[in-house]
Amino acid sequence: MEDRDTVTLMRLMSVDSIHSSLSSDSCEYYQTEIFDQLPSIQASRHEQNRQGVLEASEANQGGPEPGENISHGHLSRGPKDKASTRPLRNLVMCIQGKRDARDRRKMQISNIGFWDSWRRSQSINRKRVMAQMGGALKGLLPWQQTLRTINGRFGVGVKAYFVFLRYLVFLNLLHCALISGFILGPTAFYGSSAHLKYGGNDSVLDFFLGSGYLDRSPVFFGFYTPGSLNLPCLNTPLLYLAGILSILFLSLIMVVRRTVVGYKHTWILGKRYSVNVSYKIFCGWDFSIQDRASATLKRSFIRNDLKLFLEEQSFSLREAQRTLQQKARLYLLRFILNLLVLSLLGGAFYLIYFATTTSQTKSTSEHHWMVSLVLQYLPPITITFVNLFLPHMFRKISSFEDYSFTTQVNATLVRSIFLKLASLGIYLFFVFDQTKNHSCRENKFGREMYKLCNFNFLATLCNAFLLSYPRKLLQEKYPSSLLARLLGKQHFLIPFNVLDLVYSQTVSWVGVYYCPLLPLIGTVTLIATYYIKKFTVLRCCVAEQRMFRGSSSSVLFHFMLLLGLLMAAVTLGFNFWIPNTNGSSCGPFRNGGSLFNVTGECVARLPSSAQTALRYLSSEAFALPLILAEVIILTSYVSRGRANQKAIERLKDMLVLSSSDKRFLVKQHATMLRRQKNTGKVRAAATTEDTPRNHLTVPPSTHTN
Repeated sequence: MEDRDTVTLMRLMSVDSIHSSLSSDSCEYYQTEIFDQLPSIQASRHEQNRQGVLEASEANQGGPEPGENISHGHLSRGPKDKASTRPLRNLVMCIQGKRDARDRRKMQISNIGFWDSWRRSQSINRKRVMAQMGGALKGLLPWQQTLRTINGRFGVGVKAYFVFLRYLVFLNLLHCALISGFILGPTAFYGSSAHLKYGGNDSVLDFFLGSGYLDRSPVFFGFYTPGSLNLPCLNTPLLYLAGILSILFLSLIMVVRRTVVGYKHTWILGKRYSVNVSYKIFCGWDFSIQDRASATLKRSFIRNDLKLFLEEQSFSLREAQRTLQQKARLYLLRFILNLLVLSLLGGAFYLIYFATTTSQTKSTSEHHWMVSLVLQYLPPITITFVNLFLPHMFRKISSFEDYSFTTQVNATLVRSIFLKLASLGIYLFFVFDQTKNHSCRENKFGREMYKLCNFNFLATLCNAFLLSYPRKLLQEKYPSSLLARLLGKQHFLIPFNVLDLVYSQTVSWVGVYYCPLLPLIGTVTLIATYYIKKFTVLRCCVAEQRMFRGSSSSVLFHFMLLLGLLMAAVTLGFNFWIPNTNGSSCGPFRNGGSLFNVTGECVARLPSSAQTALRYLSSEAFALPLILAEVIILTSYVSRGRANQKAIERLKDMLVLSSSDKRFLVKQHATMLRRQKNTGKVRAAATTEDTPRNHLTVPPSTHTN
């Protein structure tokens, strides 16, 4: 029996496929033949033939320009030096491939000179040190261990909420630094603190109402006076304005950056690539899980996500099978439910208007101090309760509209966003309308923002310790009671909690001009909110059975932050363009001063060349080169985006061809195994026929007569 060689098909190795009756020559020829039959090779040859025809036609017409790069259907791998210095753990390949890459790097180091070897090793060491420093700095971030614990027990969605909260804390700390540098520092050196004495008419209620002692403190706009720092281009009004504009401008840059990055990530992963069932099964595991219970919970997450995917598919099928009568009935129902939503919004806005007018018109001196406190806080109480109950009603209403689950969540979020921003905007309009004749309307407006911020934190505190914790104790002590069964288990509703954070940050941005220490108050309340929400999550809540897709909704959250920032900018511009009818009698712009007067005096004191430059920058002649520069920049970005899109499409084609090659090789391997088995049977049968049979010969017996 002849020897059998090994076939070098390394993808599928089994006991039945490690032997072959092919010789080495026939094996080499067979592999060459299979290589020529691969779908990727045939597609590449078709592309090369097409490029050859194009080159021939271009050669007849003059040929391509020198230096033009023709890829012949293959992507460029880029410079090898840059790829060879990347850490092995950052390479997207298997363990054996990383070992081969390490061996190749060692061979390259042995072949190159001493100077190149030293430079490459220094580059690798530098990148390793930078990575270690980045990890060490990341470990210094606050609440890392708590975030890891929350991630292990509740998943990535709840962790994303606390990461967003920490981002807002850092943003408010940056605002505090700007306020200290531009406003508090110059005021402390050049201002006067004679009116900071605690008077006899001051009380503890002033710290809740923002009146009395706090009204004369650095908390509000009226405290800051021009002082002794009264240079033409370096004075308290300009520094105050520069600090507020710096806060808004840096916040705009940071929020727009996070919004654009999140939108790009969502667009690439959500629009260009379909997240199918195989991705959910093979790439959906969270490797940060620590204990067995969390692993079981994560497995249920994946199962429920697959259920959600199947529900959406069945919903699409059911939606496609609707008749005209069913569609008309459904559209009528949605129209009625939307009218109900609009009625709820109108009622909420009327409640805010009624609370604002009642709070402003009722005299607080005639009532008891408790009644006076409630009347002063009546608008914040109304806004907080409206924002607390109506989003849950919107969620119930969206469940009757026969939308898919994702559409229901998005509809609830959009309605809640509109409710929060519109309620705040209407309240600001009413406050502006009622304080336009006030002697110091900036302080009046700042007190309203101060009360909104305080009551928002008070509502968070009461919700945690007066609602969530007693509900958890009821479920632990009396789990079989009727009330415990009706209330059910508590879940951490991530969208609504994030909307509360965005609302509080919007209030901080809107009131920072009128209450400069509001970012400091916001920082303290956000830190306290972190510990309150940590207690609520770890002690009172259980994990959701439906996994929250934080990556798809984070863009909406940051977009809402951007809308809040735009609302703050509109409020500030409204205050600048519509002056007080009685004249400003407090703050840095007192005695008839305004933004335009202060900046005009500064520009008039500048040198003639600077004035000419500023006039040119503010004229129509500068608009044309500015527009041309914007067009060039946008064109470059659009060109880069199209090139990246083409590269993505070619990579997707390469993945498709790679999977086609694998299927083709599997089919060829199965065919070879069948041929080998049939050949073995034929040879066994032929060997059986050629083998001489052993017949038993009986010796002749001698019979005796």
